[in-house]
Amino acid sequence: MKSLLIGWLLVLGLPGWAAADELYEAAGRYQIDPSSNITFLVSQVGGGGINGRFDRFSGSFNLDGRNLGRSKVEFILFPESVSTGQSRVDNFLRSDAIFDVAQYSQITFRSTRISRTAENEAIIEGILTAKGRSRAATFRAQLQQRSAGSIAFRVLGDIYRTFYGMDAGTPIYSNIVHFDMVLHGRRS
Repeated sequence: MKSLLIGWLLVLGLPGWAAADELYEAAGRYQIDPSSNITFLVSQVGGGGINGRFDRFSGSFNLDGRNLGRSKVEFILFPESVSTGQSRVDNFLRSDAIFDVAQYSQITFRSTRISRTAENEAIIEGILTAKGRSRAATFRAQLQQRSAGSIAFRVLGDIYRTFYGMDAGTPIYSNIVHFDMVLHGRRS
């Protein structure tokens, strides 16, 4: 009787069952593609602020179709690739006042927990390490597209830069860095 009920639920396409099937089909390991887009904003008192992007990054995610909680995300930003369109600002961000790229060539994120919040959305918790300091960080991810061999997520999150010794310019420039990323993954 139980297998008959499950079969009818799948045929009817009830929410939850269809989502689980879609996730199962997307399961696998993906490399983050260079076509991804990593942007950030640091607001300024009175409006404006610093808008920028990172041009170099790498990483992967491994989606477990049967249990999203066992999925993993690893991500590396190379802060020397920061670009705001203003060389003076770029050089300041690369200096020891902010990223200190001479001492710290990478910013890393490794997930510790992934929780589904809706059919195509999840919360990704993990450890972010920058300038030798590690702290818990949380991002929200939303599935944007999926096709054979590829997948894309929009990922949003706010990071307190003072936690990582990047407090130059506060309080004129916000302590909060708003990240907005579109991560394209290619099945590996």
